[in-house]
Amino acid sequence: MRVSVVNPPFMDGRFSRTSRSPAIVKSGTMYWPFWLAYLVGGLERAGHDVQFLDCPARGIPAVELPGLLKGFDPSMVVVDTSTPSIVSDLGIAGMIAADLPGARVFLVGTHVSALPLQTLEQAPFLAAVAVGEYDLSLLRAANGEDLTGIPGLGVNTPDGPVLTGPPEPVEDLDSLPFLADVYRRHLRPEDYFFAAARFPSVMTITSRGCPFRCSYCVWPQVLHPGGYRARSPENVAREFILMAEYFPQVREIVVEDDTFSVDSERVFKVAEALTAAGNRLPWTANTRANLSLEAMYAMKKAGCRMLIVGYESGSQEILNGVSKGTTVAQNLEFSRRARKAGLMVHGCFMAGNPGETRETLEKTLAMAMKLRPDTAQFFPIMVYPGTRLFQQYLREGRLSTSDFSRWLTPQGLHNCVVNLPGLSSEELVAFCDSARRRFYLRPGYIGRKALQSFLHPFTEGRRNLKAFGVFRKHLLRGSR
Repeated sequence: MRVSVVNPPFMDGRFSRTSRSPAIVKSGTMYWPFWLAYLVGGLERAGHDVQFLDCPARGIPAVELPGLLKGFDPSMVVVDTSTPSIVSDLGIAGMIAADLPGARVFLVGTHVSALPLQTLEQAPFLAAVAVGEYDLSLLRAANGEDLTGIPGLGVNTPDGPVLTGPPEPVEDLDSLPFLADVYRRHLRPEDYFFAAARFPSVMTITSRGCPFRCSYCVWPQVLHPGGYRARSPENVAREFILMAEYFPQVREIVVEDDTFSVDSERVFKVAEALTAAGNRLPWTANTRANLSLEAMYAMKKAGCRMLIVGYESGSQEILNGVSKGTTVAQNLEFSRRARKAGLMVHGCFMAGNPGETRETLEKTLAMAMKLRPDTAQFFPIMVYPGTRLFQQYLREGRLSTSDFSRWLTPQGLHNCVVNLPGLSSEELVAFCDSARRRFYLRPGYIGRKALQSFLHPFTEGRRNLKAFGVFRKHLLRGSR
């Protein structure tokens, strides 16, 4: 079968749909479409002929998409979605269905996973939506099985939408194709950007799911509610070596697991496998603030350059309220351990969780200054359907709109639709803009970055210059 897998255009800009908070990001970030890539690899392994179009990354506008699809003439089209782009995504899917009447159109992604029936009711032209992990369900669909008998789908039938039950999770992640192989056939590193990493970088995933219970986090609750699973250390190391072999221009690997450090024993084993395999690429990974110094040393030895950690808030009450499972004291100790291990840190902070006040916002900024991460992001809370926090705010009447397009500004940047007692959504966004300027424009921070760039001109200096070049208009003007 000929299958087209499409990350559709949106606002004709660099819309990072795979990000946990999809948007046109101020830092210029563009995530690799790794969930779609896993599907592409599985379909190709099964003998299907696959067209893979990442429109935002390649700059393919909506007007060019029909011609590209007609030229390939697929029998099945898979279209990715996100909450803020869903209206546009449905419009593009409808256009595809009209232009290719012989093709069955499927939607995937967190939004349709959370709201499958609502999506199907809005789009009778769809064959189905895939709920959660879609590797196995869409492979079975491509193989010609009856859709109503495949777990993990919402199907449009003559009698109306039907849900076929929870999807089959992939239990053995080593059985999946290497993303490196799919990337080599279809994608280009230069089309993607992650501001905290050296450019060009490449993304991979070494696990699915997360055992922690953060109420705002969308992937574990919507895409991977079936539990935590991990690739073997040897499998991870093999892909690192392939990335270096296939893409000699790549300067870093970003491990985009929800939490790479879920299992301390596995952290050591992955680090040992990378060292034994002779890994030469620096890498970055998402971790929690309880990562031990010993694990940090092992990661550093294996080439790790930076840790990405969700500090989120300087208020312990707010951390408790979202079931973060970490403490402010742990955050401070984590930053000290990272410096001791010689690892840089990218710190993530949010504004607008339950209990937020002007005082707790200032606590968060003060903590960010004290932690001294190499880079930091300040996001207004963006709650997504399917998460416990979305349900809480919906129940409490905290959401100012049910129009998902307003999850973004008219420019496609992150917005906020949460109004808290004493704090409007506009104030939450304004705080993040202000916090970003106050963090980055400090003389001490600028001095540290200048020294870092002087000492390492071809690595950190190049990264700092490119990131600043993308980010400066938002930072200096405070533009939304």
